[in-house]
Amino acid sequence: MRFSNLLAAGIVLLTASASLAQTPSYTNVGRTPTKEEIQAWDIAAGPDGKGLPPGHGTAKEGAPIYATKCASCHGPAGEGTPLGRRLVGSKADMWTLTTVQPLITIGSYWPFATTIWDYINRAMPRNQGGSLNANEVYALTAFILSKCGIIQEGDVVDAKTLPKVQMPNHNGFIPQRFEDIPDERKRGCRLGTCP
Repeated sequence: MRFSNLLAAGIVLLTASASLAQTPSYTNVGRTPTKEEIQAWDIAAGPDGKGLPPGHGTAKEGAPIYATKCASCHGPAGEGTPLGRRLVGSKADMWTLTTVQPLITIGSYWPFATTIWDYINRAMPRNQGGSLNANEVYALTAFILSKCGIIQEGDVVDAKTLPKVQMPNHNGFIPQRFEDIPDERKRGCRLGTCP
């Protein structure tokens, strides 16, 4: 073996061992979560409503909650501010989705009403995600859906009724199951691997 090859191998070995010596040790950091903590994090509300908890709400019940917990970021009428996205628009906004400047609102874009519930439950209000109880989340979901003209103000939203809400852009997305797309190229299959 040539000296230059030995020197290069030695430098690589020295660099690798030096970087390992500098790797911090994370022993005694954190703890294993309790069963209750895991259950609290293990939440998901699918399009079919599986995972939605008991509870209910109406737009009328959601209005004061929205005013105190949401309007400061999303605007009093859901029109959006620099702090929060626009939530409310008309069903006609859906036709702008293929334009250069689409108007993306809950009514024009989101395909499933259960996703609204799930998002509010996990992430809202800002920096306080998970602080709302199920009834508050149902009421806020009803309020936003009502403001978008998708449901009536007096409609009760719960685990049974929410999955039945037909969103205006529901058919603007790919099928719920990739297997329902027969053309493998349209499914995103690459090199024999399909999602």
